[in-house]
Amino acid sequence: MAESLNWDATYAIALALKKAHPQTQLAQVSLQMIFKWTLSLPTFEDDPALANDDILAAIYQDWYEETL
Repeated sequence: MAESLNWDATYAIALALKKAHPQTQLAQVSLQMIFKWTLSLPTFEDDPALANDDILAAIYQDWYEETL
């Protein structure tokens, strides 16, 4: 069983988003898209109200670094 994700797990979220959206061009991805996509991950179990731009930017950065 997959471990549940929360906003503190930015790297794990980034890996899950990379797997869920393999053809995504990161230059086209907004923080709002990252927010929506994160909430739609089946293992994500955190309060959407806890998200902020710093967390979403950290997810984006982790995802970016994984695609280099």
